[in-house]
Amino acid sequence: MDLPEPLHDFLLVFLGSCLVLGSLGVVFFTNPIFSAFSLGLVLVCISLFYILSNSHFVAAAQLLIYVGAINVLILFAVMFMNGSEYHQDFHLFTVGGGITLMVCTSIFVSLITTIPDTSWYGLIWTTRPNQIIEQDLISTSQQIGVHLSTDFFLPFELISIILLAALIGAIVVARQ
Repeated sequence: MDLPEPLHDFLLVFLGSCLVLGSLGVVFFTNPIFSAFSLGLVLVCISLFYILSNSHFVAAAQLLIYVGAINVLILFAVMFMNGSEYHQDFHLFTVGGGITLMVCTSIFVSLITTIPDTSWYGLIWTTRPNQIIEQDLISTSQQIGVHLSTDFFLPFELISIILLAALIGAIVVARQ
């Protein structure tokens, strides 16, 4: 979007704070329904980030697939579950929680130390001269389709398998 720079900066800060608060809500809410609604807020904020960066197709796909389908599926699965089982055995600190905290902290520290030292210039605008001509001839959605069927075929298939496993898990949980 072509917005004035102060408004663009304000929207970035606002969306970033909503994203952080929503992700904290996903982690810290003990009620899974509130956690799922917080996940919906996070996914909508990510979609709005895509709109701010002029990626309207990806924003629409984010809203339709993740917010419209996956998050609604999670909400239905959570609503079919027995809510009283979450509050019976709640322990603030467990061994698994400590290990998860150490792993997440180490990943966070490694990202914080790695990101400032990375040169991002060559990663974003790497194109071959004949790709520039090809990009003028086909539309953006066709380019996405070509990249999904050639360059990103394996990650695309792995994500579809993960989503299928999540769908099967949600069906199994909902049937109980």
